Amino acid sequence: MKFGTKILSREIQELLYDSGKTLCTAESCTGGRIAEAIIAVPGASNYFKGGIISYTNEVKERLLHVSHDTLEAHTAVSEEVAREMVVGACEALDCDYAISATGVAGPTGGTPAIPVGTIWIGYGTKDDVRAFMLSEDLGRDRNLATATNMALRLFLDYLKEATAANSDMGQVSAE
Repeated sequence: MKFGTKILSREIQELLYDSGKTLCTAESCTGGRIAEAIIAVPGASNYFKGGIISYTNEVKERLLHVSHDTLEAHTAVSEEVAREMVVGACEALDCDYAISATGVAGPTGGTPAIPVGTIWIGYGTKDDVRAFMLSEDLGRDRNLATATNMALRLFLDYLKEATAANSDMGQVSAE
């Protein structure tokens, strides 16, 4: 695991450890790498509930309740599916936050419309889901490492934003 990934996991831990909030993952192309990075930090069991590796559409539908219609209309490699995976993971694992990843890591499987290297990352809460697309093909191993690192970075930034907003609200109500 890359050093930068461990730093991101440690920063996530610092924000979640004593918060009472929980995190889970829903991973397709990354196959558990995001969860692995999160649990690399001692004490992750205090906030990380688990992950669902949904490599097939059947598992996305059955366990994460991704809509069959969404999969048909947009394919599994889409912003819509990444977002539905976050909501589904939050509900299935009863978590406050979730991170999802769905894409084409390569070296094969791409199409002209969705080339190799296209990976959608979803993150947030079931009521506030954000999404980000990676589109550069760096080769399978680097595509997966980049997606894992970016997923953690995006979620960390989201968490910092949410934490700052909550502390600002606390200051206002304390006045």
